[in-house]
Amino acid sequence: MAAPKKTSSMSRNKKIGNAVAYLVLILISLIWLFPFFGLVMQSFRSFASEYGGMVSYIIPKHFSLDNYKFLFSGETNYLRWYGNTVIIAGVTAVLQTLVVLCVSYVLSRMRFKGRKFLMRFWLILGMFPGFLTMICMYFLLKQFGLTQQGAVPGLILTYIASCGMGYYVCKGYFDTIPKSLDEAARIDGANNFQIMNLIILPLSKPIIIYTALTAFMAPWCDYIFASYVAFGTDKSYNVAVAMYRWVNTNDYQGYFTRFCAGGVLVAIPVTILFMALQKYYVEGVTGGAVKG
Repeated sequence: MAAPKKTSSMSRNKKIGNAVAYLVLILISLIWLFPFFGLVMQSFRSFASEYGGMVSYIIPKHFSLDNYKFLFSGETNYLRWYGNTVIIAGVTAVLQTLVVLCVSYVLSRMRFKGRKFLMRFWLILGMFPGFLTMICMYFLLKQFGLTQQGAVPGLILTYIASCGMGYYVCKGYFDTIPKSLDEAARIDGANNFQIMNLIILPLSKPIIIYTALTAFMAPWCDYIFASYVAFGTDKSYNVAVAMYRWVNTNDYQGYFTRFCAGGVLVAIPVTILFMALQKYYVEGVTGGAVKG
């Protein structure tokens, strides 16, 4: 008779532990989401009906779409800035994904002299922060006219320049795919490109989506390097640089709610992407961490 009581006690303790864990996670989630909730609420506060700057309350007394209407009006270049950001992030995501997939495939499936040295060398280079090259990169881009008016192609070139060194997760995922598939394909007369295109990539959907998402996120949210390259020319800004200069050079009190509205519009595409592709994103991370 002691066994059922012991099982019942363990089940009760497990339920209590799960309840406490869920409460803690809910509390952490509320704390984490509170700034975003405040950002959304402030974006619906009208400057005409309420004071446009900082206030002591979160939920607006009068909801309004005036801030969003202002962004899409002819009084600002927000649509141009948003378009620049979409072009930079989209092109970077496509090109960077192609480069990373090719490099990862070569390092995972092929054996050649200097392969291990190259991997270790890239690993060491990756330990140095990219900020160390910012000044050098700026002067190099300036020589080719890829700053100010040419900031959009300049930023794209910068983001994809050394992306091949980020092969770690993708290579780890490719390592989990049996090499016997490659051998069977070679017996049938397939070359390396056909093996990669017809066999490896169809089995690697999670890691492809993971690589594309991470490649998209970096330029979409970048401010530091973009502020070095895109300056002095309003039409070449991305959203991050433009909105900072927007509130910094204009009336901060009046433009704060408009700044919040712009931030909400920036967050929408990323949120939709992660919600729609969350399954593949998690599979890509966990699958690529199995083997190195």
